[in-house]
Amino acid sequence: MTAIERSRTVAVVGAGTMGQGIAQVALLAGHPVLLHDALPGRAQEAVGAVAGRIERLVAKDRLDRAAADDALGRLGAAAELADLAGAALVIEAVVEDVAVKRALFTALEGVVPADALLATNTSSLSVTELAGALAHPGRFVGLHFFNPAPLLPLVEVVSGFATDPGAAERAYATMQAWGKVPVRCADTPGFIVNRIARPFYAEAFAVHEEQGADPATIDAVLRECGGFRMGPFELTDLIGQDVNEAVTRSVWESFFHSPKFTPSLAQRRLVQSGRLGRKSGHGWYPYGPDATAPQPRTAAPEEAPEKVTVVGDLGPAAALVELMQEAGVAVTEVETGGPYIGLPGEGQLVPVDGRTSVEFTDVVYFDLALDYRGATRIALSASEDVSARTLAEAVGLFQKLGKQVSVIGDVPGMIVARTVAMLIDLTADAVARGVATAEDIDTAMKLGVNYPLGPSEWHARLGRDWAYDLLHHLDERCPGGRYAPSLALYRLGYRDDEENGVS
Repeated sequence: MTAIERSRTVAVVGAGTMGQGIAQVALLAGHPVLLHDALPGRAQEAVGAVAGRIERLVAKDRLDRAAADDALGRLGAAAELADLAGAALVIEAVVEDVAVKRALFTALEGVVPADALLATNTSSLSVTELAGALAHPGRFVGLHFFNPAPLLPLVEVVSGFATDPGAAERAYATMQAWGKVPVRCADTPGFIVNRIARPFYAEAFAVHEEQGADPATIDAVLRECGGFRMGPFELTDLIGQDVNEAVTRSVWESFFHSPKFTPSLAQRRLVQSGRLGRKSGHGWYPYGPDATAPQPRTAAPEEAPEKVTVVGDLGPAAALVELMQEAGVAVTEVETGGPYIGLPGEGQLVPVDGRTSVEFTDVVYFDLALDYRGATRIALSASEDVSARTLAEAVGLFQKLGKQVSVIGDVPGMIVARTVAMLIDLTADAVARGVATAEDIDTAMKLGVNYPLGPSEWHARLGRDWAYDLLHHLDERCPGGRYAPSLALYRLGYRDDEENGVS
């Protein structure tokens, strides 16, 4: 299917920040563009705002004068919906209200040509429901741009229940022609990004609610160990706690209160108190000229052990063997048993597996890292029963490897590992249900929310059974369904062995 011809008009209804951004993208892609808004005079103001953005691109040498003049000559305001009669594509960016959007599209259906595409930029409403009142819902699609639309490349192309495949493909090709990176998605709550991203926030909030660690420490571990661009506490302060919680609640309700998407009580209290983040001057963190940023919990220096014994295959943490040797720690390797790092005081340093330190004698767990060589911080988890010597040796060992160390509570799955495992699980489930391909989900999560790896890339790196085994242990310790591995993840990690009755 070919993209909409550049000679044909693109209309944007809703002249706010997002509508202006979409109009700018279509304009610079070569289309005539019309902006319309229900508020009198708003569309003309938006034309001026878009023109100002174009002029700033010229001033920064990102667009030449001739191209800018050509683009500005194709930009106009439409006072009435009837003025959009020649549009080949209408993209709606109005208030997130089902009744308002359905009324708008019902009116547009009687205005635009029969071959025109109708698209919504909704981030949370059902594309199927919005198209439900149309006489010809086959030409209706979701085009979910990310803000700011001119800068962020990702567009989720969402097919509703009645969307014609040809219409979705034409929308996809058009986004490609506009220089965007489109991903195909079925009409599911949250689409791709807002569905798959829920554990990034939820697991951090859960660790905090369980008194495992404070927000600054959790953020630091996810950034400096997990490789995420921002931690969930600072990110939701930037987004707005009310906005983030509303998306979480919408997805949860749309999935009939599935425990996989249960909202955070701590975040609810934050919203109720008016602490909405940067925009209100206080969220998880304080803001303003006199605010002091909380610092992550970091262990004091400890003496590193001179020698350790590595028992078994450390799996994703195997790089630690070489790092310890390079740091001058004598390493004895034992192939069978484990996996763990044996410390001189007879304690064990164990890769995170979803179990807790209190279940064992003198065991300290360490968290998953995106890259153990490049990580600048590591989290350790220990119960109150762990000896002072074992904990000191564990801290000193990682400090000798050049890491800052955050000691957190005895939380199953710790911080990075439980987050990544849940991302992998939700992705496997979404792929199995036909929401999107694994490749499109990886693309969406990397471009839409700047994840260091897509969930399927994490899965491939960590091994077929890693996420399933960790979640299985978590589910045993935190029953209720939240951590129960999906059937799709079980199938991906299934092995014919004695555990499932095959010998």
